[in-house]
Amino acid sequence: MSDTPKRKRPLVADKRYPSKAKPAAKKSAKKPTKKPAPARRKAAPKRAKRGGISGFLMAVVSWVLRLIWKITWRLTAVVCLVLALAVGYFYTTLPPLEALLDGRASGSVTMLDRNGVVFARRGDQFGGVVTANSVSPHLKHAVIATEDKRFYRHFGVSPRGIASAVRINLSEGRGPLSGHGGSTITQQVAKLICLGEPYDPSKGISEKQYEADCRRGSIRRKAKEALFSMAMEAKYSKDDILSIYLNRAYMGGGAYGAEAAAQRFFSKSAARLGPAESAMLAGLLTAPTTLSPTNNLDRSQNRAATVIRLMQEQGYLTKAEAADAQANPAQLSAEAEKQVGGYFADWMISEIPDFIRSTTSDMQITTTLDQRIQLAAEEGLKWVFDNKVRQGSKAQAAIVIMSADGAVRAMVGGRKTKVSGVFNRATQALRQTGSAFKPFVYAAALDLGYSPNDLIEDAPYCQNIPGSGEWCPRNYTNTFKGIVTLTESLKDSLNIPAVKISESVGRELVSRVASQFGIQSDLAAGPALALGASESTLIEMTGAYAGILNGGSSVTPYGLVELSLKGDPEPLMGRGGGIGERVIQEGAARQLVYMMEKVISEGTGKRAQFDGRELAGKTGTTSAAKDAWFIGFSADYVAGVWMGYDDNTPLKGVTGGGLPTDIWREAMIRIHAGLPQNPLPMSAPVPLSGMGETGPEPAPQPRRDEGTIIDQVLRDIFGGGSGGGGAGEQTGGNR
Repeated sequence: MSDTPKRKRPLVADKRYPSKAKPAAKKSAKKPTKKPAPARRKAAPKRAKRGGISGFLMAVVSWVLRLIWKITWRLTAVVCLVLALAVGYFYTTLPPLEALLDGRASGSVTMLDRNGVVFARRGDQFGGVVTANSVSPHLKHAVIATEDKRFYRHFGVSPRGIASAVRINLSEGRGPLSGHGGSTITQQVAKLICLGEPYDPSKGISEKQYEADCRRGSIRRKAKEALFSMAMEAKYSKDDILSIYLNRAYMGGGAYGAEAAAQRFFSKSAARLGPAESAMLAGLLTAPTTLSPTNNLDRSQNRAATVIRLMQEQGYLTKAEAADAQANPAQLSAEAEKQVGGYFADWMISEIPDFIRSTTSDMQITTTLDQRIQLAAEEGLKWVFDNKVRQGSKAQAAIVIMSADGAVRAMVGGRKTKVSGVFNRATQALRQTGSAFKPFVYAAALDLGYSPNDLIEDAPYCQNIPGSGEWCPRNYTNTFKGIVTLTESLKDSLNIPAVKISESVGRELVSRVASQFGIQSDLAAGPALALGASESTLIEMTGAYAGILNGGSSVTPYGLVELSLKGDPEPLMGRGGGIGERVIQEGAARQLVYMMEKVISEGTGKRAQFDGRELAGKTGTTSAAKDAWFIGFSADYVAGVWMGYDDNTPLKGVTGGGLPTDIWREAMIRIHAGLPQNPLPMSAPVPLSGMGETGPEPAPQPRRDEGTIIDQVLRDIFGGGSGGGGAGEQTGGNR
């Protein structure tokens, strides 16, 4: 035994799993290189939270921003959904494209003169459907350049355009929605179709009020317009929308749509318009009535020049093309210059019954107008005002020219002749007639058997009017001529003999004769009836004189010969006037023409003479010279002229035998150029009848001629007493 202590064996855990034998490494094998472990990213140091008030405020702001963001995107989603639903609703209400191309409320009226030539158009003209691709490219580009240069890039509403318009309106001192609207072409189309709301008369509003409501600029209306526009953009293509605009937009002169306007102003198709013509039409869209070339060609050309500049700036015209268009502005065609129609055309429209006028069908009217005579009347009036009336005068004049059967050949209702839709003094102005009424007094007397050579005393004369007192008429000259014939009395326009004759034959009879000759206005009841105290229109008076020329038969002035719908062979209306019943015997009418011929050859109407022709007529000047008349005729035509102020201001130094007679002569000279000198239908006076040297005796027994209106009256008032009635005004200035 050894003394050295034994070392204990270290405790080692048994290997739980046997080790796998490793194959011997080949000597030639290289030890694999270990990839370096990726560097671990150091964690960013945490920011120290701010403490105190600033930290609290930052936390609050951060929370608020997060809250706003959460609300905003949710609200935006809701708004987008609502907008999509609204646009979708309007989308479903939009009709097919074809239903929107012709939006006229009424049809057009085309008027033909007596020779079948178009002289005027009225109503809503529509030349036919065009598309954005069928019109001239110049017109398409002019409209886009002027109305909406970003048309092909927006979705129906242009936020940039609206913002620009608001800025301009505010800078000019207006409300944000007043003035410039920033509307796109799509929005303008939405207005043209009234946001899909058709006119309904049963709602109790007029069509004019309906259109005004469609164009209201309220915020609510603008919002609805924007939604409707976006729906249109979704429903139709850009060219479809532009096509609607080119067909429905009003372009002045009664023309709706590009084709009607091109035909109206240039007598050509919209497909053949050049740059200058296209620029003029596009320029009309902002103010079609004010800028219409038929109203003011210079203003229309100036606006077109601006459109041409815009077309060049936007690349639609080269510099050379723009310069050529500027140097050669568009001009009205010869046909367009004639197709104004003026007062006669307006009169024709007023003669169409309402139930026909309200149709949307296109109509055609054949009329009695003679364009040569119309031009002669206009030139005659203009010549007198240019050469014999002081500059700046506001006096007005009117002319009506007709044939003996009442067919109106020309009409001028005021000094401005190239107008439409204005006050027509030839048909609408009721004015006192003065001595122009006297022929009807003598017509009644002659039909009763009096002779142009019968004698009557021109001397002071008074009547006691019940309820009014004494009434004493005076002559224009305030002198008396003593014993005169009826012919001299009319020739010199003496007042006192006219009153005496009227009282002798009876006022009722004189009124009946005048009424049956066509004077429809209320006639004065007193003795001043004989001096023209009653009112009448120029066309009525001229028509009544036509009855004297045609042998004593009544006349209804007319201009309409035939009215028909285009494409319909059967007319809707025929002639609306002409010769009617006999009023006085033909012999009496021929004697009256003889007396009226003396008015021009020897009396107050001497200034009417021209070319040695046989002419007859009568002057008329009312009390205080508020109205001056001359109405007369040749064997071919009857012409009436009125002159005065619209506000009844007295004329200075003007009587019926002055300027109105000058206008009549100048017009008739031009009318009769080249016509043969035909004699008047007049007869020399018959022997003296029952008129005494000191005044009229009781009227002689009338000659019975069955069918005359005088005979019908005499069955009621045999003997022709003085009649009743109240006082007329005291008239002493009639001539």
